[in-house]
Amino acid sequence: MHIHSETLHLDTGENIEIVNLTTRINSIVVSSGISNGFAVISSRHTTTALFINEFEERLLEDIKTFFRTLVPQNNNYLHNDIHLRDCDPDEPENAHSHIMAMLLNNSEIVPVVEKQLTTGKWQSIMFAELDGPRKRTVQVQIIGEPG
Repeated sequence: MHIHSETLHLDTGENIEIVNLTTRINSIVVSSGISNGFAVISSRHTTTALFINEFEERLLEDIKTFFRTLVPQNNNYLHNDIHLRDCDPDEPENAHSHIMAMLLNNSEIVPVVEKQLTTGKWQSIMFAELDGPRKRTVQVQIIGEPG
């Protein structure tokens, strides 16, 4: 078994932003030399997430609206009482971002067959920024047999 790891670097530009990573991850799969196995994709932040769904503009807006409605930014969250916490005074009030991230995944595992991700026709691997804009990283690890 072989293991190939790479880190993706993202610069997000919006508070809530959804980025399609499928093409970039598939390129890593191809360059890894691994023919059959699986890809493990992990977010490295507590206010981001990963998920698999259809990357369609109107659906993406619906997803953002859903999260803003379900977890409003202006609720009275205890985490946002910066003056009562042991943290930097410039810490952002981002409890809503942490809660949104809990509703999604921080990682995804996708099978690799014949040097390709085995996502369905309408499936894309997406990164959700929930506390942007920020610089972010995603770890990609391809594990399997070379071929």
